[in-house]
This record gives sequence, structure tokens and C-alpha cells, in this order.
Amino acid sequence: MKIQILGAGCPKCKQLAENATTAAKELGLDFELEKVSNINDIMSFGVMMTPALVIDGEVKSTGKCPDTKTIKELMK
Repeated sequence: MKIQILGAGCPKCKQLAENATTAAKELGLDFELEKVSNINDIMSFGVMMTPALVIDGEVKSTGKCPDTKTIKELMK
């Protein structure tokens, strides 16, 4: 599974990365985490608000930092 965190590195972006990592580990998933901070790359996903969570190329969340439980549901 490829998990991408879209954002400039603000505290919410960092928290989202932590929550996504925790969720994937708790589910026992084999995953790769990538942080995307280039504005052009972020816009290529159609995202206008960060942080954003992308799982296997599909935008799952924008403009907020979902908790670990919510992210687990998005990963299933």
C-alpha cells in the first residue's frame, strides 16, 4: 500500500503522517509512506486544502487530520 501525505510540513501534516503510520502498522499492512510537499505535485491530485491523505493514488481526506481509527476505515 502506498500512503502519501500532501502538505508543506505543518504540525497537522506531521500528525497526519503519524496517524497514518500507526493505523497501517495496527492493521499489519505492508506500506510505503511518502510526504509530498511540492505545490505542483499536490495540485496534480486536485487538492486545494492540506493536509491531505492519499492511499494508493486515491485522495481519501483533505483539509483535516483524521484520527487513527478513521484512517483505518479508509485503508480497508
